Amino acid sequence: MRKIVVVSFIIVLFTVVATAQNPQMPTPGAEQKRLAYYAGTWTSEFEVKPGSMGPGGKATGTDRSEMMPGGFFLVTHTNGKSFMGDIHEVAVMGYDAEGKVYTYDAYNNFGEAEHFKGTVQGDTWTWTSESKVGGQSVKMRFIAKEVSPTMYTMKLEMAGASGWTTVMEGKATKSK
Repeated sequence: MRKIVVVSFIIVLFTVVATAQNPQMPTPGAEQKRLAYYAGTWTSEFEVKPGSMGPGGKATGTDRSEMMPGGFFLVTHTNGKSFMGDIHEVAVMGYDAEGKVYTYDAYNNFGEAEHFKGTVQGDTWTWTSESKVGGQSVKMRFIAKEVSPTMYTMKLEMAGASGWTTVMEGKATKSK
């Protein structure tokens, strides 16, 4: 008798759970949809200025970016060549709704992990980060300006005693 009561209880519980209104799956908001600008294949060319990061030089890269299923995050795989050697990186861009900021987290073959927070105003994205370079705390700012649906310019700056200094400039062109 006890088994019948337990089995009946389990059947009733499953029936209630199965017929209960299913909660809605979250859907991407305007902020996540804004990331789709970067989806596709982009070819970049940029120049690192001589300075505290080394002698500088030219670099090229190809970014293959796509929105993850669900539409909340953009994943980018980068392959390129620079004066320092081959570049391989994976990056994830998203939006932190609680903090009301975009996020960018990247990991590369030089052993670097980059973490930026960003905002977008019109056609200009501004990403900021504070990290350690050579044991010293460094503030960085990356600015990307959407020139057209298939091109953006970029600039990386570092903060020093005399203000912001440009350490890299370039552009990216979308091929598909």
